[in-house]
Amino acid sequence: MTRVRVEVDGVTYEDDVEPRLLLVHYLRDRLGKVGTPIGCDTTNCGACTVLLDGVSVKSCSVLAVQADGRQVTTVEGLGIDGTLHPLQRAFHEEHALQCGFCTPGMIMAALDLLRENAAPSDEEIREGLEGNLCRCTGYQNIVRAVRRAAREMRTPAQEREVTS
Repeated sequence: MTRVRVEVDGVTYEDDVEPRLLLVHYLRDRLGKVGTPIGCDTTNCGACTVLLDGVSVKSCSVLAVQADGRQVTTVEGLGIDGTLHPLQRAFHEEHALQCGFCTPGMIMAALDLLRENAAPSDEEIREGLEGNLCRCTGYQNIVRAVRRAAREMRTPAQEREVTS
Protein backbone atom coordinates (compact mmCIF):
# COMPACT_ATOMS: atom_id res chain seq x y z
CA MET A 1 0.00 0.00 0.00
CA THR A 2 1.10 3.53 -0.76
CA ARG A 3 0.02 6.60 1.20
CA VAL A 4 -1.40 9.43 -0.91
CA ARG A 5 -2.56 12.93 -0.09
CA VAL A 6 -4.87 14.33 -2.74
CA GLU A 7 -7.03 17.43 -2.84
CA VAL A 8 -10.31 16.60 -4.57
CA ASP A 9 -12.85 19.34 -5.18
CA GLY A 10 -11.23 21.47 -2.49
CA VAL A 11 -11.10 18.76 0.20
CA THR A 12 -7.84 17.03 1.16
CA TYR A 13 -7.89 13.26 1.52
CA GLU A 14 -5.16 10.98 2.87
CA ASP A 15 -5.48 7.31 2.07
CA ASP A 16 -3.53 4.13 1.64
CA VAL A 17 -4.01 2.84 -1.90
CA GLU A 18 -2.80 -0.06 -3.98
CA PRO A 19 -0.11 1.19 -6.36
CA ARG A 20 -2.14 -0.04 -9.37
CA LEU A 21 -5.45 1.61 -8.34
CA LEU A 22 -6.75 3.86 -11.11
CA LEU A 23 -7.72 7.41 -10.21
CA VAL A 24 -11.25 6.86 -11.55
CA HIS A 25 -11.75 3.96 -9.12
CA TYR A 26 -10.27 5.96 -6.24
CA LEU A 27 -12.64 8.84 -6.96
CA ARG A 28 -15.73 6.67 -7.31
CA ASP A 29 -15.14 3.81 -4.87
CA ARG A 30 -13.21 5.53 -2.09
CA LEU A 31 -14.48 9.09 -2.25
CA GLY A 32 -17.97 8.55 -3.64
CA LYS A 33 -17.41 10.92 -6.57
CA VAL A 34 -19.76 9.01 -8.83
CA GLY A 35 -20.24 11.98 -11.14
CA THR A 36 -17.10 10.72 -12.88
CA PRO A 37 -18.35 7.74 -14.88
CA ILE A 38 -16.34 4.72 -15.93
CA GLY A 39 -16.86 4.41 -19.65
CA CYS A 40 -14.45 2.28 -21.56
CA ASP A 41 -11.49 1.82 -19.17
CA THR A 42 -9.23 2.19 -22.22
CA THR A 43 -8.97 6.00 -22.61
CA ASN A 44 -11.12 5.94 -25.75
CA CYS A 45 -14.34 7.62 -24.61
CA GLY A 46 -13.29 10.46 -22.29
CA ALA A 47 -16.31 10.08 -19.99
CA CYS A 48 -14.00 9.90 -16.95
CA THR A 49 -12.19 13.17 -17.71
CA VAL A 50 -11.24 15.24 -14.66
CA LEU A 51 -8.84 18.12 -14.10
CA LEU A 52 -5.49 17.27 -12.54
CA ASP A 53 -3.80 20.49 -11.45
CA GLY A 54 -6.12 22.28 -13.87
CA VAL A 55 -5.35 20.13 -16.92
CA SER A 56 -7.83 17.60 -18.29
CA VAL A 57 -6.86 13.95 -17.98
CA LYS A 58 -8.73 10.73 -18.49
CA SER A 59 -8.84 9.36 -14.96
CA CYS A 60 -8.88 5.77 -16.25
CA SER A 61 -5.33 6.37 -17.49
CA VAL A 62 -3.93 7.88 -14.28
CA LEU A 63 -2.98 5.94 -11.19
CA ALA A 64 -4.19 7.28 -7.86
CA VAL A 65 -0.55 7.42 -6.70
CA GLN A 66 0.18 9.81 -9.58
CA ALA A 67 -2.30 12.25 -8.05
CA ASP A 68 -0.37 12.35 -4.78
CA GLY A 69 0.22 15.95 -3.74
CA ARG A 70 -1.95 17.28 -6.53
CA GLN A 71 -5.37 18.85 -7.03
CA VAL A 72 -8.18 16.96 -8.72
CA THR A 73 -11.37 18.66 -9.85
CA THR A 74 -14.39 16.58 -10.80
CA VAL A 75 -17.63 17.75 -12.35
CA GLU A 76 -19.09 17.61 -8.84
CA GLY A 77 -16.62 20.26 -7.70
CA LEU A 78 -17.65 22.88 -10.23
CA GLY A 79 -20.87 24.30 -8.83
CA ILE A 80 -20.80 26.53 -5.77
CA ASP A 81 -23.52 26.36 -3.12
CA GLY A 82 -25.99 24.66 -5.46
CA THR A 83 -25.33 27.10 -8.30
CA LEU A 84 -24.33 25.48 -11.57
CA HIS A 85 -21.02 26.37 -13.19
CA PRO A 86 -21.53 28.28 -16.49
CA LEU A 87 -20.57 25.14 -18.45
CA GLN A 88 -23.05 23.00 -16.55
CA ARG A 89 -25.77 25.60 -17.05
CA ALA A 90 -24.97 25.97 -20.76
CA PHE A 91 -25.09 22.19 -21.31
CA HIS A 92 -28.54 22.18 -19.71
CA GLU A 93 -29.88 25.24 -21.51
CA GLU A 94 -28.51 24.25 -24.93
CA HIS A 95 -29.78 20.66 -24.62
CA ALA A 96 -26.21 19.39 -25.00
CA LEU A 97 -26.96 16.07 -23.37
CA GLN A 98 -29.31 13.21 -23.90
CA CYS A 99 -28.33 10.18 -21.87
CA GLY A 100 -25.79 12.29 -19.94
CA PHE A 101 -23.10 9.63 -19.76
CA CYS A 102 -20.46 11.66 -21.63
CA THR A 103 -21.47 14.99 -20.11
CA PRO A 104 -19.08 15.10 -17.12
CA GLY A 105 -16.10 14.35 -19.35
CA MET A 106 -17.24 16.82 -22.00
CA ILE A 107 -17.66 19.57 -19.42
CA MET A 108 -14.24 18.93 -17.86
CA ALA A 109 -12.49 18.82 -21.26
CA ALA A 110 -14.32 22.02 -22.26
CA LEU A 111 -13.22 23.70 -19.04
CA ASP A 112 -9.59 22.92 -19.85
CA LEU A 113 -10.10 24.22 -23.39
CA LEU A 114 -11.60 27.49 -22.12
CA ARG A 115 -8.72 27.90 -19.67
CA GLU A 116 -6.37 27.94 -22.65
CA ASN A 117 -8.63 29.71 -25.15
CA ALA A 118 -11.33 31.99 -23.78
CA ALA A 119 -12.96 32.53 -27.18
CA PRO A 120 -12.57 29.38 -29.27
CA SER A 121 -14.06 29.00 -32.73
CA ASP A 122 -16.41 26.11 -33.39
CA GLU A 123 -13.51 24.23 -35.02
CA GLU A 124 -11.31 24.85 -31.97
CA ILE A 125 -14.09 23.61 -29.70
CA ARG A 126 -14.38 20.43 -31.75
CA GLU A 127 -10.60 19.94 -31.60
CA GLY A 128 -10.57 20.65 -27.85
CA LEU A 129 -13.21 17.99 -27.26
CA GLU A 130 -11.52 15.44 -29.50
CA GLY A 131 -11.12 12.22 -27.54
CA ASN A 132 -14.44 12.70 -25.73
CA LEU A 133 -17.11 10.66 -27.44
CA CYS A 134 -20.87 11.09 -27.42
CA ARG A 135 -23.15 8.48 -28.89
CA CYS A 136 -26.39 10.46 -28.61
CA THR A 137 -26.20 14.14 -29.47
CA GLY A 138 -24.42 14.64 -32.77
CA TYR A 139 -22.19 17.25 -31.05
CA GLN A 140 -23.94 20.37 -32.45
CA ASN A 141 -25.56 21.28 -29.14
CA ILE A 142 -22.36 20.48 -27.26
CA VAL A 143 -20.42 22.94 -29.42
CA ARG A 144 -23.19 25.51 -28.94
CA ALA A 145 -23.07 24.98 -25.16
CA VAL A 146 -19.30 25.45 -24.99
CA ARG A 147 -19.57 28.59 -27.13
CA ARG A 148 -22.30 29.95 -24.82
CA ALA A 149 -20.32 29.16 -21.66
CA ALA A 150 -17.22 30.76 -23.18
CA ARG A 151 -19.16 34.00 -23.67
CA GLU A 152 -20.43 33.90 -20.09
CA MET A 153 -17.04 33.09 -18.61
CA ARG A 154 -15.04 35.79 -20.41
CA THR A 155 -14.09 38.82 -18.38
CA PRO A 156 -14.90 42.28 -19.81
CA ALA A 157 -11.21 42.69 -20.76
CA GLN A 158 -11.21 39.38 -22.64
CA GLU A 159 -14.46 40.35 -24.34
CA ARG A 160 -12.88 43.60 -25.60
CA GLU A 161 -9.90 41.64 -27.00
CA VAL A 162 -12.23 39.28 -28.87
CA THR A 163 -14.30 42.05 -30.45
CA SER A 164 -11.41 44.39 -31.33
